[in-house]
This record gives sequence, C-alpha cells and structure tokens, in this order.
Amino acid sequence: MNLRNILVPIGLVVLMIAAYRSASWPGVAAVAGGIIMWGLLHFTRLMSIMKKASNRPIGYVGSAVMLNVKLRPKVALVHVIAMTRSLGLRLSEEGQSPEIYRWTDGTNSSVTCEFVNGRLMKWELQRPQQTDDAALSAPDTSTQTPT
Repeated sequence: MNLRNILVPIGLVVLMIAAYRSASWPGVAAVAGGIIMWGLLHFTRLMSIMKKASNRPIGYVGSAVMLNVKLRPKVALVHVIAMTRSLGLRLSEEGQSPEIYRWTDGTNSSVTCEFVNGRLMKWELQRPQQTDDAALSAPDTSTQTPT
C-alpha cells in the first residue's frame, strides 16, 4: 500500500486541529479554504492535460527520442501524458500491474513505458532498423574535409 494514501489525510486532519487550536473556527475556515483551493488547482491541471491529450491520436508523440531523453524514474503517468500531450497506447491488460504504454512518432520510433502504481519504473526506446538503401543515399560526412 502507498504510504502517501495514509499520511496525506492524517496530515490534513492534524492541520485542521492545529488551525482550530490557534484561531478557532476562523482558522478552520482558512485552512479548509486553502485545502479546497489546492484540490481545485490539481483538478484544473488534470483537466487541462486531458484536454490537450484529447486533441491528438492515442499513442502518438512528436519525437520518441526526445521523450526518451526527458523521462526520469518515478515520474507519474499524468506527467508523462503532459509531456507527450497524448494518451499512451495500452499494451497491458486492464487493471493488470505493471501498466505498459507505448508512444510512437512519425518515423516509427517508439518508447514503451512500464508504470507500477502510477509511477514510471522503466522505459525502452525502439527505433526502426535502417536499410542499406537509406544508408547509401545519405552523404558520408566523416571523409569530407572543410574547404
């Protein structure tokens, strides 16, 4: 079980008790207003992230390589959705842990992310294999000398 699910409500109750002891009911009203404002800010942020994600195809990202660079361990799924501005393509079964999502860009490069309890644990960048035709048509800059 996530310890945060226990500590946050206990902390809020302790804060309300401290507000009552220091300023009676006006203190409780002030702290309750702050808690409600905090909740509304998080709700507004979540809704704006989801609104932006609804405008893109599921599992699409502008650049999988740039997403791979920006990812860090223990980042929340909501933050990854905010970075990609797209919902990931679910590869795991509904309700199964770990949750596995994939984001793919226009060059068929993709990042597969594994989330445990809503936090990023590991990810992998997959890039398509270059064919020999593409390698031959690209100019070789390693042998050129500046003029």
